[in-house]
Amino acid sequence: MTPALRITLAEPVIPGVVKLVFTGGYEGVVDLRPIIARGQIFTYLQTPEHFARLQLDEYGHHIFWVDENGYEIDFGADQLRKDCEKQAQLHLLAAS
Repeated sequence: MTPALRITLAEPVIPGVVKLVFTGGYEGVVDLRPIIARGQIFTYLQTPEHFARLQLDEYGHHIFWVDENGYEIDFGADQLRKDCEKQAQLHLLAAS
């Protein structure tokens, strides 16, 4: 059984974009702006000051924000890792 993927560091780069470091040493950047632009539960994150309040779960399983009503908006480590890798591949293709 493989150990659970965890995030060891999460920090906003610019509004909507997060730098992540995972167990095992993988580092990536994920652009959440297309998701945030959908609105609905993500409307809170469209304000740069709100996005900057990014938090990392104590155990590294997800990143999250708490909106003004106390609701948690979160993204899980597994999907974030997949998105980081996919977006990195797209950048490589675009650069070649």
